Amino acid sequence: MVQEGGCLCGAVRFACEGEPINVRVCHCRLCQKAFGAPFNARALFAQDRVTFSGPVGRHPSSPAIDRLFCRTCGSRLASWRSNGSAVGVALALFDDRDALAPTEHIWVSEKLDWLVLADGLPQHPEAAPA
Repeated sequence: MVQEGGCLCGAVRFACEGEPINVRVCHCRLCQKAFGAPFNARALFAQDRVTFSGPVGRHPSSPAIDRLFCRTCGSRLASWRSNGSAVGVALALFDDRDALAPTEHIWVSEKLDWLVLADGLPQHPEAAPA
């Protein structure tokens, strides 16, 4: 299986091969700030299973994560783990945006108070248990 997608302007395209490691909604403060949104819904893939083409920019948001974005339109693309293990690709950017659905929420201890989670998915105060 290959899932493809791209940014708002189409300058950046990506392809993710195989099944994701997990599909989660992250409510941590770093994701809120990086995506300018209440949360980051993303599919986590091994880095060697994801390819990006086009003008991709990178900003280190922490020692562990680089945030990828389109240098042309500014779309936030992904969270790239600097240890080389994985990349979390934003779900809304996939061409088939309903192909991958979240299975749980993480970092709900940092969730915005006005956001009500009523989808019945498991909720973890911080990272999901291993």
